[in-house]
Amino acid sequence: MKVLVACEFSGVVRDAFIAAGHDAMSCDLLPTEKSGPHYQGDINDLLNHRWDLLIGHPPCTYLANSGVRWLHSDDSRWDKMRKGIEFFLLLWNSPIEYICLENPIMHRYAKKGVGCIQSQVIQPWMFGHKEQKATCLWLKGLPLLKPTNNVYQDMMKLPINIRQRLYYLPPSPDKWKLKSVTFPGIAEAMANQWTDETITRLKTSQFF
Repeated sequence: MKVLVACEFSGVVRDAFIAAGHDAMSCDLLPTEKSGPHYQGDINDLLNHRWDLLIGHPPCTYLANSGVRWLHSDDSRWDKMRKGIEFFLLLWNSPIEYICLENPIMHRYAKKGVGCIQSQVIQPWMFGHKEQKATCLWLKGLPLLKPTNNVYQDMMKLPINIRQRLYYLPPSPDKWKLKSVTFPGIAEAMANQWTDETITRLKTSQFF
């Protein structure tokens, strides 16, 4: 499949799809951190090309439930939230048949603006990582992502600052980048489960 990974500078999802035999490219305003097919620029330049699958990571700063309290203390965040919703919907309504958009749990204002609820909520511990970070997936034409390696019991033996490592990161200019990178186990599950054969079976089953 031809796969476009939007808003990714790390190359993690892109490279997982390439490793699984797909033709994948990442796109971000930032340069890629790993050598590989990457377009540094506006995603609008690519959306109307011929893609089979879009994996999108739209910015979540003004949509995430974790930051909702700041809406009521900083009026400028409302306009930034609306722009965040517009970008989310730009990806969701793009002319690509199969779409997965990833974001943290949204606050109620963002949910209302987006107009559709997530298809599922996943955790890194479902895919072999002993960490907690609730991630929502909005899926169009794709089956739910199936857990591949549940390590919940082992993770719960760890101190909370280890299993919630990203939450306890100290302040730094790169904190947002560290928190935005997809866990490799999740990326591999996407690449291995969302294949041409899987989508064909899903479409065929709808007629019976």
